Amino acid sequence: MTTSESPRTDGQTARTKPWAVVLASGGMDSGLTTALASLEHRLAMLHVAYGQRTESREIQAFNDLADFYQAERRMMVRLDHLKQIGGSSLTDLRLDVEPADLNRTDIPSSYVPFRNAHFLSIAVSWGEVLSARKIFIGAVSEDSSGYPDCRPEYYEAFNRVIAAGTKPGTRIEIDTPVIHMRKCEIVRKGMELRVPFELTWSCYQREEIACGVCDSCALRLRAFQEAGAEDPIPYVVRPIYAPHAPPGGRAARKR
Repeated sequence: MTTSESPRTDGQTARTKPWAVVLASGGMDSGLTTALASLEHRLAMLHVAYGQRTESREIQAFNDLADFYQAERRMMVRLDHLKQIGGSSLTDLRLDVEPADLNRTDIPSSYVPFRNAHFLSIAVSWGEVLSARKIFIGAVSEDSSGYPDCRPEYYEAFNRVIAAGTKPGTRIEIDTPVIHMRKCEIVRKGMELRVPFELTWSCYQREEIACGVCDSCALRLRAFQEAGAEDPIPYVVRPIYAPHAPPGGRAARKR
């Protein structure tokens, strides 16, 4: 575990803001979440490494975002037991990362079993020490890979756990500001707030040049395409993905 503190340049104004712990993977969703958290909170940014394929690249993206937003505190912790447990193509190299299927209805092999509960527990512990008011996490439900620990009801339940399991006087709640946003809306809002998307990383299987064909790359590329913007990170290939299906329908992916 590593922690660090960074000096702020905005003096007393920043110190009067409440603390928020921001769980940041280094991806585009956590980039916008960090930007939104920074508007009204002092940032204590938290990253969890768990033996995933792109661990070192995600750590770089996390640190770049923490630098950009002048986080007063940052912490990086390791949860290597998630790799030992396995069950996910992100942590078990014997499993292939599946190519993108943006119309899938089942849970993909990239799902790390109950991962976000581990992350949130660490964030709440740190937040309780800091007397933080919020735990921010960039979970997306509407337009994602369908992970069960990214659903609104999951975070509603976890807020009840926080209330039951922390000391009296603790007032921490989980804030999921992008959970109902589509990925293209995240891009547009991020551009409005000047989120440095060029510092973020989303690919599940490559660390130098994004593959462009895993679920995470496909969701990201489609989002930028629908937003009418160019994704600033490099890709091996940049497929054109079919637009998101409207309510009640389904778009066929272009080949």
